[in-house]
Amino acid sequence: MGFSDLKKKSGNITKLVDELTKINEKNSYSDDRFWRPELDKSSNGYAVIRFLPPVDNEDIPWARLFSHGFQGKGGWFIENCPTTLGLPCPICEANNDLWNSGIESDKEIARDRKRKLSYISNILVISDPANPQNEGKIFLYKYGKKIFDKINEAMNPEFEDESAINPFDFWEGANFKLKIRKVEGYINYDKSEFESPSALFDGDDETLENLWKKQYPLKEFSESTNFKSYKQLEERFNVVTQGSANNKTIESETEHEVSRMENERFSDPTSNSGDSVSPPVTDDEDSGDAFSYFERLVKE
Repeated sequence: MGFSDLKKKSGNITKLVDELTKINEKNSYSDDRFWRPELDKSSNGYAVIRFLPPVDNEDIPWARLFSHGFQGKGGWFIENCPTTLGLPCPICEANNDLWNSGIESDKEIARDRKRKLSYISNILVISDPANPQNEGKIFLYKYGKKIFDKINEAMNPEFEDESAINPFDFWEGANFKLKIRKVEGYINYDKSEFESPSALFDGDDETLENLWKKQYPLKEFSESTNFKSYKQLEERFNVVTQGSANNKTIESETEHEVSRMENERFSDPTSNSGDSVSPPVTDDEDSGDAFSYFERLVKE
């Protein structure tokens, strides 16, 4: 853009306002790109979704994230864990120290502060009885290890009479029946299952290509800008665990973090899935078999 063009646009702030709107929407607690299954009063829910393939210039159809979420004397700590990027995390380090102390009370604290694993994928909502206006639309879906295990089981069947499928495939994938129940006080996904493989939209390439072009890139979720530095996390961790901030600061930050936590809870019902608690070491909690499967697909 030349200087004369710059002068012609003087006083026009429409584009800047539009960009600010996008930034504010992206940073808001409610991201309309995400689909959330709605639960009834009994914490039961049902929907049918289709996991979608990677977008252009991306090889894997999910983003994998680690995060921490717990409450201390100084409010809530809810932050992305830098181990997602292969970087050191002061919370994980503190957890390891607590766990290695051998004291049961220390281990309990470490369990509460351990990192949580989640995934984000593009989905097409096939059926959403609670919100039928979502049907036929593309969303991002955040889910936990329980559902990822279902995906892994579909790609790596346990028995010889079962055929492996790629749930993210347009032509040979399968719809996923999401069945949510509350079992012994915890959200449970055990009854969720994949249907028999079928082509989406009867395999019509034009329709599928148009759908594919509307999907959301997932790389943004692993960008370094979404993760605080080691020092920032350490400072926040000290405030939360030691209560070193003044009361007004604690009250303000607590309200802020609770809002974030509520959004996370509705984004990912698996946050209270009742998974068995493992030691808070830095080993990944996902299944490598699923990643190996997609590595083979990329090479083919």
